[in-house]
Amino acid sequence: MSKRNQHVVPHNGKWAVRGAGASRVTSVHETQRVAIDRGREISRNQGSELLIHGRNGQIRERDSHGNDPFPPKG
Repeated sequence: MSKRNQHVVPHNGKWAVRGAGASRVTSVHETQRVAIDRGREISRNQGSELLIHGRNGQIRERDSHGNDPFPPKG
């Protein structure tokens, strides 16, 4: 499985998880919350990034599960 970022996007009145550059969606869900949970699971397994889009298609949140080039200092 490749390390492709996962996107949660609006899809025909529902919400879908789609791998970056993919023509088909990975899964379709009734709510954005369920789609985010599934996308997060996939991105954690792949060590990739999850990008959450709003209804207008704009990215509203990002969640990195890979090798973050700017990890938090602590």
